[in-house]
Amino acid sequence: MAVDLNSMSAKELEALINQAKKRRSILSKRKPVATVRSRLEQIARAEGYSIAELFGPRNAGSGGATTSTTPARTGNRKPSKMAGSKVAPKYRNPENASETWAGRGKQPRWLQAHTDKGRALDEFLIR
Repeated sequence: MAVDLNSMSAKELEALINQAKKRRSILSKRKPVATVRSRLEQIARAEGYSIAELFGPRNAGSGGATTSTTPARTGNRKPSKMAGSKVAPKYRNPENASETWAGRGKQPRWLQAHTDKGRALDEFLIR
């Protein structure tokens, strides 16, 4: 949220400062996240649950490290059914068989170099 301070009048700046002071006051009264998290974990354990069972695995968006191999969720969207799934390669470099491409995302450099020289993409299909 970028605010252009140079375009604001003195009255608008004063209102912004007052708003920021109110917000700072509210935030300073809150307990630290670690304290609240440990209390929640204690309550969950006492009831026979883990935090992951109740709220899902911790991810980068909540301030912790990802503990799962599934992609982190954003907002209320559910991950795609195909998210994280592997796809068989469709194209192979004839000069180096270990270099393959599934046809998703940006073309690898080896394939881009060949197509720039005028070769057709179909020439590299794995049959």
